[in-house]
Formats: sequence, structure tokens, C-alpha cells
Amino acid sequence: MNDTTPHLFCFGLGYSATWLARELASQGWRISGTHRPGDHGDTEFATLPFDRATPLEHFDDVFADVTHVLISVPPDQAGCPVLDVHGDDLARHAGHVQWLGYLSTVGVYGDTGGKPVVETSRLLPTQERSRFRGLAETRWQNLAVRARLALHVFRLAGIYGPGRSPLDKVRLGTAQRVAKPGHLFSRIHVADIARVLRASMAKPNAGVVYNVCDNDPAAPAEVIEYACKLLGAPVPDEIPFEEAVKTMSPMAQTFWADNRLVMNDKIKDELGVKLDYPDYKSGLQAVLAVEGM
Repeated sequence: MNDTTPHLFCFGLGYSATWLARELASQGWRISGTHRPGDHGDTEFATLPFDRATPLEHFDDVFADVTHVLISVPPDQAGCPVLDVHGDDLARHAGHVQWLGYLSTVGVYGDTGGKPVVETSRLLPTQERSRFRGLAETRWQNLAVRARLALHVFRLAGIYGPGRSPLDKVRLGTAQRVAKPGHLFSRIHVADIARVLRASMAKPNAGVVYNVCDNDPAAPAEVIEYACKLLGAPVPDEIPFEEAVKTMSPMAQTFWADNRLVMNDKIKDELGVKLDYPDYKSGLQAVLAVEGM
């Protein structure tokens, strides 16, 4: 390995980060990151334990040749664990970190009653976890300005892909078709998240924010119906939202609290991204091709 080998360090090698890491590893990148203390870690990549109570040991040695950093560890009530524990350490390495990506959520926009939101729209989150994200974004942006960190913020829509899609609920027999007229959800295939992140790495623009979603916001009932048809399963009858909400968990209810139309023009216009799965139909077809029936 030579000194020019790019090195991505992922704080939190979860679903989306691992997908990106595998793609970059296949191109010769060095990959490392963190796992939760108590877990066995990732057998595919070199990982170290990390959480708020478990700082990375020998940080300067670990980050000596890191060129790119991805943060997918979610914030909590106290703030962003990565920033709180290692923000100053990252600032110290700003000179050779060419790109730092922070994964946020479109939930930071809150409820617009179905009206469009772009990256410059006001952040008015209604859910606690989205408020945590919005605060974390601001704190990272403040640190980036002070330390000249090449920060890029990605506000992700609902993530799906192999092993994590409406097809799972259909197979389990737990799929419901909840009807709430005018309420649309944005989503993004995990492969397209990786595509956007790679495009940003190739064309860094410190301080930028991107919405990451596909071109086809759709009602969940419509998506479930298509998933059923792909699997040859019976299509459940629609249940009015007013009835369905009575048996929803508090967490499930929060997903229906906000209605907004997320615009994704920026990833296409500035990064030149052409989504592999621009709508849920092409995305679910791809998931099924990987998983089989």
C-alpha cells in the first residue's frame, strides 16, 4: 500500500456506511471504522469500539492517514457523540481530511403540509430525534467553520435495500396498506446513497448540504401494493389512517406526523448524479433480484 491510497474512516459501519465501504474497498480504498462496544465488530473491515463512554484510543495514530470520514452515528439527547468526544481531535486533522460526510435526515424540515422543501428551507423539526439531528448539523457546521473541516451534510429520506424493504413485511404477512390521502413519503435505495456520497467525494464542496431521495415520492399503500404484486402475494385492503393509527406504536405514529415533498435537484445539478433507482418500482425490482422470492 502506498501513501496515496485513500482511507475512509466510518464512525458507525451501519447499513448505508457498509454499502459505501464495500464499493470503495473494491476500488482499492482502505476502510476502517467503529463498532458498538460489546459487539464483536465488523469481520469485513478493521473496526474499533466507540461510544460516548468509550473514546477511540490512540486517535492520532488511527487518523494519521485518514483522507475521508463518514459519520453515521446518530445523535442523542446529549448531542452528537462523535463531535462531543472527538470533535477537537478531528479538527486537529483537518489539514489532511479531504472530505467529511455527516448523515442526517429529511426529518429536520418537519411538516410542511405536503409543500416542497429544498436544502435552504427552514428547519422546523417536529420529532425529538429530528430535533437532535438538526442541532447536530448546526454544531458540526460551526466546528467546520472554526477548524476548516471539509464538512458535507446529507439529509437522507427513508432508506431501503436488500434485507430492509417493504418486501420483508409482505413475506412476514405483516404488511398494511394505510390510506391517508395526499400524504407522500420520500425514499432512497441504499445503493443510490453510496452513489451520492461517492460523487461528493469526487467533487468536494465544503459546507454544502444535499437532500438525498429518489424522484418519486409515493404513498406507502401504493408501495406495499407493488411489493405484493412482485411477490405474487394478496394485496391487503386499505385501512383508513384514522383506524390504523389506533393500533400503531408511538414510533410508527411519528413517521406519519410529517408530510413534505423533498426536492432532490441539487444532487443531480451539482454532483451530476444519475440515480440507479429513481423510483420505488425499479428499486424494489432490484431488491427482489438480489434476494429472490
